[in-house]
Amino acid sequence: MLVGHVQEITRHPVKSFTGEQVQKTKVMGYGLYGDRSHAFKDKNGKFLTITQVPEMVRYQAVFSGEEALDHYPEIQVKTPSGNVLTWGDTVFQEEMDQLLKQEASFVEYSPAHIPLGAIEEESILLVSDASIAKLTELWGKEVDGRRFRHNLVLSLMNKKPFLEEKWFGKRLQIGDHVELEIKRHCERCMIITVDPTDSKRDPSLLKTVVKERKNHFGVYASVIRTGEISLGDQVFLKD
Repeated sequence: MLVGHVQEITRHPVKSFTGEQVQKTKVMGYGLYGDRSHAFKDKNGKFLTITQVPEMVRYQAVFSGEEALDHYPEIQVKTPSGNVLTWGDTVFQEEMDQLLKQEASFVEYSPAHIPLGAIEEESILLVSDASIAKLTELWGKEVDGRRFRHNLVLSLMNKKPFLEEKWFGKRLQIGDHVELEIKRHCERCMIITVDPTDSKRDPSLLKTVVKERKNHFGVYASVIRTGEISLGDQVFLKD
């Protein structure tokens, strides 16, 4: 059954940096190509994220080049000041030292496999346009989707908010090849309180999600069949 189409595709080349919206991408066994493939860990081996360093969200990372399975394209990082740096070079490392304010190691995973620890949950996080519109209504402010760090926004034919939550245990086919299984709710944390524009915190959004949605927004999916997806691809709910 046709339920909608792909409205947005977002991947995050660097964990906790703002991601990039793309026209198309490969779907790997772990999720979107290169999603959370680069990260930072503290001296105890724990990932450094927006939770500890809210200002990370003001840095945007993009892949510059074609997707390859044996190596990543170069990662370009736009800083809050507007400078564009390259992941791993000296100037970038100096910038990160100032940002993180602690000893940190740079982590890079293979394009073929990114462990669950980097992604933290299931492979792909998706929401619907109807759910975003409803949350905007409930919160009383315009919702910036970057707060939720989703991978896919689906434009639904039936504009029923939170319809995606009825699909647990079912499979979606996207385009001709990709197949996902919808697994469970995404339980939200303080990360959504951080404004991607200026990194200021507004706890009212999380309070709204807790009160109105039992702290749920978006659903997790695992990859059943890999392939390529593009904006506008039709999305089918399989029996």
